[in-house]
Amino acid sequence: MNKNSKKEVINTSVKSGITFGSALAMVISYANWHSVGWVIIHGLMSWVYVIYYILKY
Repeated sequence: MNKNSKKEVINTSVKSGITFGSALAMVISYANWHSVGWVIIHGLMSWVYVIYYILKY
């Protein structure tokens, strides 16, 4: 594996992780608060909100 293909794999993985984290945060938020406003805020916070939710509840 050359240097460029490793960089491409890392970039793709990071983008997927951010997308999944945002989606997970939005689902958790809507299930708890039933508010689109909170969904948007928690979706922007992504993994921070998911980790907070796991630690808090």
